[in-house]
Amino acid sequence: MSNSWWLNPCKAIDTQVVEQALARQQQLTKPAGSLGRLEPLAVQLAGLQGRLKPSLDSVWIGIFAGDHGVVAEGVSAYPQEVTGQMLLNFVSGGAAISVLARQLGAALEVVDLGTVTPGLSLPGVRHLDLGAGTQNFVQGPAMTRAQGELALQAGRDSVLRARAQGAQLFIGGEMGIGNTTAASAIACALLDIPVVQLAGPGTGLNAEGVSRKAQVIERALAVHAASRGDALQTLFSLGGFEVAALAGAYLACAQEGIAVLVDGFICSVAALVAVRLNPACRPWLLFAHQGAEPGHRHVLQTLQAEPLLDLGLRLGEGSGAALAVPLLRLACDLHGQMATFAEAAVADRPA
Repeated sequence: MSNSWWLNPCKAIDTQVVEQALARQQQLTKPAGSLGRLEPLAVQLAGLQGRLKPSLDSVWIGIFAGDHGVVAEGVSAYPQEVTGQMLLNFVSGGAAISVLARQLGAALEVVDLGTVTPGLSLPGVRHLDLGAGTQNFVQGPAMTRAQGELALQAGRDSVLRARAQGAQLFIGGEMGIGNTTAASAIACALLDIPVVQLAGPGTGLNAEGVSRKAQVIERALAVHAASRGDALQTLFSLGGFEVAALAGAYLACAQEGIAVLVDGFICSVAALVAVRLNPACRPWLLFAHQGAEPGHRHVLQTLQAEPLLDLGLRLGEGSGAALAVPLLRLACDLHGQMATFAEAAVADRPA
């Protein structure tokens, strides 16, 4: 039996600092509320960091990769070998997230939880080898409980390394051919939304491909009907190693006191799992963007999440979250560096 660490208490937001930050916003040389959503963002980050003037100098990006047995059902436009090939691209600096991490001065860690490529050993990648990808969840559970708990722990371990480096913001990214199918299946099971509303093109399926994907998910939901509503069992039955690692990372961030910037559809499904497992983690989650995958909107609505960007992204890798980092940094700078009315000797209100 596991120790179920993911149920441990999450760190509380510093409400005193939130009040001080709100008061500061009222004193800055601008009309009240004129910076729109940037104002509550800065206040939330102040409360999460426990300091009146928050900053996001140290950003950690953890990419989790894994393969999916359900790819055997023809649900992806790409062959499975791409997962392993992209791991090399991440550490060689050629992937979108590699470029973004460099531009942001962010730490980039790549964790391979289990791919179908045999004997993969890449310098700069942490290979955990939980299995040669998950099992085909149309025929049975995607992973054993032991594998699922190891994947959750892998996410937590990444966060502990981030904390040791003084990270102020954690971004999780994912890579795994077939993972929009796994994420859609989890979302359907937890949200009770019809499959046709959630299944989308992923990395580029045509209409026929999307229809086949929806049928595969319907079959999987029927096979795993008994675990419906149980977030942990649903994760292990229908998820991917990387989805479990992301959920573990988000929960660990809330427990360790590190703000999270959630990326696209797959990461948002992992966040949904995390919130169902331990609702107290929710205040630690900021949502970067609403992507092009149709299910993303439903997941964000359920989490009452207001995404920062809407750019029609569908890449994954943590790329959408990385794109939103400059916005968060500027929100902090405006909050911390603008003059107050008193400092600038500007009349506060019309006479």
